[in-house]
Amino acid sequence: MLEGKGVVEETDMPLKMQNEAMAYACEALDLYDEFDKNYGKGWQCVVGPNFGCFFSHTPGTFMYFSLETLNFLIYKGASS
Repeated sequence: MLEGKGVVEETDMPLKMQNEAMAYACEALDLYDEFDKNYGKGWQCVVGPNFGCFFSHTPGTFMYFSLETLNFLIYKGASS
């Protein structure tokens, strides 16, 4: 789906970990882009066992759920 090399804007990760994180992100984007195709662009997804955040979203596009030990936050960003 995405062509070219990723650009790290800011990090404190070791290089090996950065490369691995980008590789996994690229793989996920190649395999799972259905929400953008079906519902338009602008979707965000946060996954982890424990996290917090603050965000604005488009009404009717927010979902927070858990599967086993992971929590998932999915939303479409609010238009500016």
